[in-house]
Parts: sequence; structure tokens; C-alpha cells
Amino acid sequence: MDAKMGQLFESVGSFFSGGDKIPWCECDVIVGCEREVQEATDGGSEELKKETIMRLSWALVHSRQPEDVQRGIAMLEACLANSSPPLQDREKLYLLAVGYYRTGDYPKSRQLVEHCLEIQPDWRQALVLKKTVEDKIAKDGVIGIGITATAVGLIAGGIAAALARKK
Repeated sequence: MDAKMGQLFESVGSFFSGGDKIPWCECDVIVGCEREVQEATDGGSEELKKETIMRLSWALVHSRQPEDVQRGIAMLEACLANSSPPLQDREKLYLLAVGYYRTGDYPKSRQLVEHCLEIQPDWRQALVLKKTVEDKIAKDGVIGIGITATAVGLIAGGIAAALARKK
């Protein structure tokens, strides 16, 4: 019985905390990636530069800082403007979906992750992200309904109290 109660409290807690399985990236990692990009730009090959930009983009969209996430989104959208093979686009689209998820643009995130799954339908990372996004959309809908129901209840209670005072 105690185990079931513990599971109940844990599931309710995770519902409200919004925990997801998407990793976070610390600022020192971003700084290291920026240094790598600079070094690759100064004297590395074009391929090395592309690799370091992808690592930096990954770090930025996984950051806890909204401005880093926005920077990562901008970098990835610029990279997507250049034509590349579908498998490379898949990685960029996935990272963009993560970035939009982090900014709270869940419909855009879902659209991008579905595009990833069109390229590779069995890609586990994209499937997990799609489920995470859909869960977040459903949770936000439940919370929105709860807020609306509470507001309607308060208004109805106020009206009932005002009518009771008149009598």
C-alpha cells in the first residue's frame, strides 16, 4: 500500500514539475564549444567547422538559459538554409525541435520532430521527443481546463452568494 501511495505522489509531482528526459547543458560546455568553433574557423577544415557548429548548436538548445536556446535555434535555422543530405538535416531538425520545446513552442516542436520521423521513422530519440512534446501539450491542456473550471466556479459562487444576500 505504501509503495502505491509513493508512486501516486511521485506521478503527481512529476506531472506538476514538468520533468522530461531531455538533457541539460551547462555553461562551461557551451564556452568550450564556442572555443572549438573559433579554433576551427581560424585554421581548421570546413568539415571540422561544421562539426563544431553542430556541437555548439546541440549545447545551446540544451541550455537552461533562454537566450542560449534562441541562439541555438538561429544557428540551426541558418544551417538548414544550406542544402545538405537528409540525414544531416534530420539531426538539425531534431535539435530545432528540442530548441522549440525548450522555448515552449510545442506545436512547432511537434511539427519538426514529425518531419524527422518522416526521414527516419524508427529513430528512438525523435520518438521519445515526440512523446515528451505530446505529453506536455496534453498536460498544458489539462491545466488550462482546470484554470477555466476554477474561474467559472468562482464566478458562479460569487453570483450565488450575491443572490443569497438579496433574499
